[in-house]
Amino acid sequence: MYEKTAEHFGKKFKDLPEGHLLVNLGPSHPATHGILQNVIQIDGERVVDTESVIGYVHRCFEKLGERYDYNQFIVCTDRMNYVSTPLNNIGWILTVEKMMQIQVPERVTYVRMIISELSRIMDHIICNGIMGVDLGAFSGLLHLFHHRENIYQILEKLTGARLTTTFCRVGGMERDIYPEFQSEIKTIIKGLKPALDEFQDLLIRNKIFNERTAGIGGLSAERAIAYGFSGPNLRAAGVPWDVRKDDPYMFYDKVDFDIPVGEDGSALDRTLVRMEEMRQSMRIIEQLIDGIPEGPYHADVPHTFLPPKDRVYNNMEELIYHFKIIMHGVKVPPGEYYMSTEAANGELGFYVVSEGEKSPWRVHVRRPCFWYYQAFPELVKGGLLADTIATMSSLNVIAGELDC
Repeated sequence: MYEKTAEHFGKKFKDLPEGHLLVNLGPSHPATHGILQNVIQIDGERVVDTESVIGYVHRCFEKLGERYDYNQFIVCTDRMNYVSTPLNNIGWILTVEKMMQIQVPERVTYVRMIISELSRIMDHIICNGIMGVDLGAFSGLLHLFHHRENIYQILEKLTGARLTTTFCRVGGMERDIYPEFQSEIKTIIKGLKPALDEFQDLLIRNKIFNERTAGIGGLSAERAIAYGFSGPNLRAAGVPWDVRKDDPYMFYDKVDFDIPVGEDGSALDRTLVRMEEMRQSMRIIEQLIDGIPEGPYHADVPHTFLPPKDRVYNNMEELIYHFKIIMHGVKVPPGEYYMSTEAANGELGFYVVSEGEKSPWRVHVRRPCFWYYQAFPELVKGGLLADTIATMSSLNVIAGELDC
């Protein structure tokens, strides 16, 4: 069995020293958080070498993007990082609106930012909560999960879906916010603030958790930049870089928030950075929630936005717009475009080449997981086999985002 595995993964695993073993961490393993595999060479409990394998969930998102029209591709973005889907949806929509030079109403931007920060909180709850589970502490996840469920209730009322939200459309939102939107979000934030403090006392300050994560899987700022890290994993290494601050989009240049940074990029620092980012997300939401302006929930772009059904059924011009958008799609000017946003895992970028047709000619996704997961072998070499679990969990590797 070992010899077959060694042949499959190349010469470096072919002649194992005496006493060394190959073990498979994944692809079907609770701690791999998706279908991905690590072939690890160990000497006792010490990791000597490892090779990471992706491709088990390759769903051809980029090629589908060249087949679907610009609104249809939103459903593919749902399935990248499926833990915080609205962040993917909004990143794609902003790219298309940049291509078409569409200026959406302020009401749309406010709601998009609020939903983005709620999604970031959802993602970080899962990352930090599941990290505790991976290390043997289940209570912390249970303590926070019902707050995540409250956010799901908001998304369900707003979009009709919980996981794959397909949030927004080119030019605005599919529908306006519901009457209780603001009050319900205020209630969620009020309950989440003390819950985060309690979670920090319960898990982060736990002696066993600290000993399992402090100094584990660390990376210097220089190496993190060399690997193309972004997001919490880069900031944990001491680099205060955030797309929302350094290349602002929407209204992020008009709100106050801090960028938490770590020191050694260890599993503990990555966890602490995400904890503080949740607090900063709530701070952003509080600045926005009472200021949502009145107005339309989409721009005046009838050539891109489906008219309401009651108008389609009673107005010939609206029926024609509906027919043209469904049959011929949304056409954007020819050219090359790139737009990046700060998703939960880091810089999420969409590079699109248009030839003026209803579908892009080329689509490429800069997904954060792909860049930092390549550093995994360096992060775990020399450590214990148990440390690989803490390291992988703290990176927040989402298989659907890793391999597009």
